[in-house]
Amino acid sequence: MKPRSLVFDVFGDYGRWDRGEMRLQVLVELLGLFEVPPATVRVVVARLRREGWLEARRSGRTTTYALTDRSWRLLDVGRRRILERERAPWDGHWRMVIYSVPESDRSERERLRKRLAWLGFGPLAPSTWISPHDVLDEAAEELAGEGTARLDLLVSRSRDEAQDREMAARCWDLDGLQAEFSVSRQSYHARLARYAQQPPQGCDALAERISLIAEHRRLPFRDPDLPLELLPAGWAGREVHELFLTAYSLLEPEAQRHYREVVARHQ
Repeated sequence: MKPRSLVFDVFGDYGRWDRGEMRLQVLVELLGLFEVPPATVRVVVARLRREGWLEARRSGRTTTYALTDRSWRLLDVGRRRILERERAPWDGHWRMVIYSVPESDRSERERLRKRLAWLGFGPLAPSTWISPHDVLDEAAEELAGEGTARLDLLVSRSRDEAQDREMAARCWDLDGLQAEFSVSRQSYHARLARYAQQPPQGCDALAERISLIAEHRRLPFRDPDLPLELLPAGWAGREVHELFLTAYSLLEPEAQRHYREVVARHQ
């Protein structure tokens, strides 16, 4: 796990509930659970501050880092994508983003594609991305001020459900995801059996919980959380999500207790 990602994981799971703030000493101790040296932690948070992800304030010899508005938005979207799944019936509408970027500006085109994928859109055509979810307002906010890009945001319908399924299969690698989910399902069953036999305690529970979300968060950002109407038969994604939530919840009390101990040590 990269130290930069770990900082966001720690803030997302713990610091956000403490007014979005965390002392540097706390970050150093928590990332130390993953063998990240203190000097590396200082370099990473300093870089995140320069990039506008964190703010810093000093009180004597103590430095406290706080989330910026930009970070709050990132963590809010991330938490929703990782922990929640759409349960309402699909309205049958596709939300579509069509963009045009000058050929000379390849870096902006690539940045735009990454942001659309982050929001759960899939590429129907090279410059046309779609989502079955009502996320156009979120997309408009996320993509505002995209330099030379011209954007058209539309709502559309296909002719029938068969075409909807074909479009979904074209936009996302559902076979590949299904294979990954099958592996994850076995892993979670084994993990839960281990927890039942010997529940992690103290720093082990906190490290396990952070590792759990760090491992799992890659899948939700590749899985578009398609409505049931668009999913192939035998889809394992929702079962894997429930197994993840079960493991995540089981670790929470002991992980939170240890986090409070770490915070108290550095007051």
